[in-house]
Amino acid sequence: MRLAEPMESVRGPELPGLLLRAERDALIPLLRSRPDEDFAIRTCCPGWTVRHVLAHCGAALTRVVEGRLGDGVFSPESNDRDIAERADWSNARIVDELERGMTEAGPVIAAAGRQGHGGLDGIALGEWVHAGDVREALGEPGAYEAGEALDPALELFAALTRARGAAPLLAAVDGRPVPLALGLDTDGGPEPARYRGSAGTLVRLLAARPLTGTRYELTGAREADLNFFG
Repeated sequence: MRLAEPMESVRGPELPGLLLRAERDALIPLLRSRPDEDFAIRTCCPGWTVRHVLAHCGAALTRVVEGRLGDGVFSPESNDRDIAERADWSNARIVDELERGMTEAGPVIAAAGRQGHGGLDGIALGEWVHAGDVREALGEPGAYEAGEALDPALELFAALTRARGAAPLLAAVDGRPVPLALGLDTDGGPEPARYRGSAGTLVRLLAARPLTGTRYELTGAREADLNFFG
């Protein structure tokens, strides 16, 4: 049984840019409507407030746009330096940089193509997950499944789990008529694990986000096995 075609046939190079622009259109107006004190709210990312997450995201996309992606980039130490460099920026300037990055990074990611385990595509997906972290910290509903960015995000999760050779998973997501196939299946390989539940809970599993208050069924795999960013 084969669950997935090669990555090139299930995603176009424009998909990460589509994801970033869709999330930009939802997230940036929300951020601009919030008072400064909301940027000090703690998120699920250890030690990081909303402001820290946004500063990290804006810095990461600026690095992509400017081609500053050497060894050690996006390590914990590099992320802390990027955040520290923006310590005296206003919250509005933090949001401005993020908006520019979400607008301009897509074509750069598309031009880079698929390299290694998915090239720069994973950065776009990580940005979208962090947007969910921010929405959850701000008490917004549907933190990891709201808006038009959900469909391209799930498609990109599927493509990148295949590119990285993850174990196969069939996800029956609420409200979707066809299960989502994640991971790479080979002829004669193991039966895929199976998930049933909401899209938001699936994202929480894939991104190792808190699962408190969720309901889902998972067979053939452990929670830790699904951690895409681990």
